[in-house]
Amino acid sequence: MGKTIARCLEQLDLRKSFVGLATGAGAIYLLYKAIRASLKCQPPLCSNSPICIARLAIERERHGRDSGEIRRLLNSLECKQDEYTRSMILHSITRCVYLLEAEASNCTMDDINLVADMLDDKNNSVKIQALNALKAFSGIRKFRLKIQEHCIKVLELISTIWDMELHVAGLRLLNNLPLPDYVHPQLRRVMPSLMEIIQSDCILAQVQAVRLLSYLAQKNDLLYDILNCQTSQPGSLLFEVLVFAERLSEGRNATHYRAVKWHYNEQSLHEALFGDESRLADRLLSLVIHPEEEVQIQACKVIVSLQCPQDLGSRPSACQPSHSYFKTGE
Repeated sequence: MGKTIARCLEQLDLRKSFVGLATGAGAIYLLYKAIRASLKCQPPLCSNSPICIARLAIERERHGRDSGEIRRLLNSLECKQDEYTRSMILHSITRCVYLLEAEASNCTMDDINLVADMLDDKNNSVKIQALNALKAFSGIRKFRLKIQEHCIKVLELISTIWDMELHVAGLRLLNNLPLPDYVHPQLRRVMPSLMEIIQSDCILAQVQAVRLLSYLAQKNDLLYDILNCQTSQPGSLLFEVLVFAERLSEGRNATHYRAVKWHYNEQSLHEALFGDESRLADRLLSLVIHPEEEVQIQACKVIVSLQCPQDLGSRPSACQPSHSYFKTGE
């Protein structure tokens, strides 16, 4: 009887050991998963330093294998992070794309969409870093069509948020892409915002806005389309564009401008507006009968400015129209 009891106790102890071992193993496994998930959601410390990323680029050149840095950053971006961390991760992705371009080329379209999703973030800093990251990816040919799909969203941000850093980032991205035709209607709608940016105090934003206008002028005659006789165009928009055209025209008569011998590309905004083949003045004539008086007056101002010889630019009264449509009886 005693032996039977002893045997039962031994079996019970053995079962307890097995249960304890299984429970311990399970706890260790769960702890491992938690640590692994935590590490996955934390951006690599190395990514915070451009020097470290440069070292990764050098190592890749030497050994021909990916560092995995971009992949780790993208994985961490998928996890729930605070605004500052999201912004820093995107900033690090931008650096990595530039310094590890061959490695960045192995990313997928889903990765591009993941970065683009950050454009909907509530924090402007995150939006700006996402725009910078997309611009970095746009330097890789295979991603351009995918990034183009988000152009309308970028235009929406530029036109609805007054943040110069965001304007610069968004415009840089747009200027780095061949814009598809379906984006042009949205471009027409954001023209007032572009005019405001050009009149701002931020030189970087001004430059990028003018570059976008230049692209539009040479690609689809958008500026001419706005300066036409269609009364459906908002008068306020026409007026702002006419003021912009007048200031550009008058700027040609400035002393410091005339002191330099400028050379313009045939497809530049300057040639589109003021070149020998420009028909800007002819198109402006149709606005002289626009329903809104301020548009009529501003159109006349631009026409007169266009007809002023540069050597008489400081004396408006001496400007003499040279085109036949200003002659009496014609």
